[in-house]
Amino acid sequence: MKLIIAASELIRQALSIPSITEITALGRRETLPPNKLGPNSDVTKLRSVVLGDFLYYTDEVKKSLEGADAVIWTIAISPSKLSTFTWEEACIISRDYAVKGIETTTQLPRHGKTQPLRFIYMNGSNAVRDHTKKPLLMGDYLLMRGDAETKILNYATASNGTVEAQVTKTGIIEDPAQLSAVSKLGRAFLRSLVGLPMINVDVIAAALLDQAINGFEKDTLLNEDLVRIGETRLAAGVYGQKPAHSTDQ
Repeated sequence: MKLIIAASELIRQALSIPSITEITALGRRETLPPNKLGPNSDVTKLRSVVLGDFLYYTDEVKKSLEGADAVIWTIAISPSKLSTFTWEEACIISRDYAVKGIETTTQLPRHGKTQPLRFIYMNGSNAVRDHTKKPLLMGDYLLMRGDAETKILNYATASNGTVEAQVTKTGIIEDPAQLSAVSKLGRAFLRSLVGLPMINVDVIAAALLDQAINGFEKDTLLNEDLVRIGETRLAAGVYGQKPAHSTDQ
């Protein structure tokens, strides 16, 4: 299985999954193997592909992306970083990059593979697809992220079965190993203030990998779905693999 991803924790876990034979890390700069590798990691599976402009894929980059089985798209501007970008930049990075990503990767040769290419778009839990229900806080941003969801799901629907798309709507993603006590208190206050759920970075990564490998449970997963799936896969002892006793299809 060939997987296109970017986030460090996804790469770390994917390196330990035997069924994943190639990991293409797509980024603006070279991607190195993450620290603290998991059990039985095989770093030879990692291929770094540098892309300077996510709206323009060179022939060389396209060649490197051929034959993919799944794409996990995590590139976006988070609400906490929104003030450091113009609105146009935020729309391009959070929506247009993803739409271009699914259009490009799903039109490349797949070398005889018959299963649909799976494309996962990771988004925030408060993104809104219905433009008649604009939120009072950060309404334009949340509608823009919801528009990205709609475009990606509609693209898959129109693909005549060659593409499957899924949207994952996460809450606040935490990495306990990197948070100080003060930061943890601050995030707890933020969650209580805005009502956002929380998920640990290893749990969300395990859930995303499970869906990429084993197929989509449904086209939209909420934070509680991701916690359930991710914790089940981590408890199985092998990242992203179904437990031997699982009856899931």
